[in-house]
Amino acid sequence: MGKKTADGQDETASLAWWQLSLIGVGCIIGTGFFLASSIAIKMTGPSVILAFILAASATYIVFEALAKMSANDPQKGSFRTYAKKAYGRWAGFSSGWVYWCSEILIIGSQLTAISLLSKFWFPDVKLWIFACIYAVCGLIVLFIGAKAFGKLESVYAVMKIAAIFMFIVIAILALTGVLDGNPKEGIPRSVDEFFPKGIIGFWSALIFAFYAHGGIEVMGVMAIHLKKKEDAPKSGKVMLGLLAIIYVTALSLALLLLPFDQFRENKSPFVEALSGVNDISFFPHVFTAAIIIAGFSTMSASLFSVTTILVTISEDGDAPKIFSKQMKKKLKMPLPAIALTSIGLVLSIVTSLLLPDKVYEYITTAAALMLLYNWLFILVMYHRLIEPTTVDKVKRVIGVLLVLAAVSGTLLHKTSRPGFFISLIFLAIIGGIVLILKKKWKKEETQKSA
Repeated sequence: MGKKTADGQDETASLAWWQLSLIGVGCIIGTGFFLASSIAIKMTGPSVILAFILAASATYIVFEALAKMSANDPQKGSFRTYAKKAYGRWAGFSSGWVYWCSEILIIGSQLTAISLLSKFWFPDVKLWIFACIYAVCGLIVLFIGAKAFGKLESVYAVMKIAAIFMFIVIAILALTGVLDGNPKEGIPRSVDEFFPKGIIGFWSALIFAFYAHGGIEVMGVMAIHLKKKEDAPKSGKVMLGLLAIIYVTALSLALLLLPFDQFRENKSPFVEALSGVNDISFFPHVFTAAIIIAGFSTMSASLFSVTTILVTISEDGDAPKIFSKQMKKKLKMPLPAIALTSIGLVLSIVTSLLLPDKVYEYITTAAALMLLYNWLFILVMYHRLIEPTTVDKVKRVIGVLLVLAAVSGTLLHKTSRPGFFISLIFLAIIGGIVLILKKKWKKEETQKSA
């Protein structure tokens, strides 16, 4: 809990509900939408719109559950602490490490995404070279400090939204013939046209629609800073409403401009959609630059986040104590935690070196799955900590079914299947460690009770 003022108010409770909504929009829009959405388009065609609507619905259900728990019992450890309270230490340990692994994979996905986008200007440069450059820059930002970088986050958020609105305006001008008189794609007029790859293609694409909504956990944590805690669900509704409008509008325009089978997995669908429009030669350069800057900002923020998570896990005794130690007083930086995060970056670079063709799809799928495993944790623990209404119970069932649909869909496509098995490896490692530590925890509990 934060400090109290003379009238009993929490000093940290400074956010209005609409401010939290804008923070959410800025945190969530990233390379998952700017680049990974092209994979979803290739898999399912125009029905990608429905996939994004379902993902937004599930995201809201998860956010609402987390926001209610945060408002009812504000905790620094957020969902990790709630998991521990609901099911015991094993759950808190597992939730924390699953989230840490998901963030490491997300960093790898973002790193690969901005490296792929950089090849727009330098097609002959190897992917791993760009990955090395951005990784070093990310670590430099980490050492500069969160305070200086935090001031730029709002600017980066505006750039992301401005880039999307620039696309929307140009796309509308192109569709109406103002910029280009060439015939455009028509609106799907049958079920077969809307689902050209069938239910299997749609099912497989769900995971990438969910990944584009990743970051909702940040909003759950920030909800404790609201002036009125009860406004958290309203903030989530507005945020996801805005996000859904932005996502659906931009994707619909892209699909009206270009046949779905002409999009490429490693290219931004928005750059591809306008590639045949005359008199806008500047757009691909400006838009790609905006995405790279936005992607780098998100990656850097994730580096701060993943280091902080590791420190808090260590402070709670669920990781070696060395990871929460400040090694140098002047820097006040947890160097061991940064070192472990750096190892994750190195592994991402090595992966991009060994698997340059499909590395983005593999890492992105695994990252999205690890994120969704934590969402399941949140939905399952919710009823143990908050007395749910009948509507809450129905929402929770719908949320769990949608998340499970996205997870299982990864088995149905060769592009996402390897990511599913990568995520299982992470889960198996975490599960194995839990089994080993259970005996130690039992001894500690016995000693405390004695």
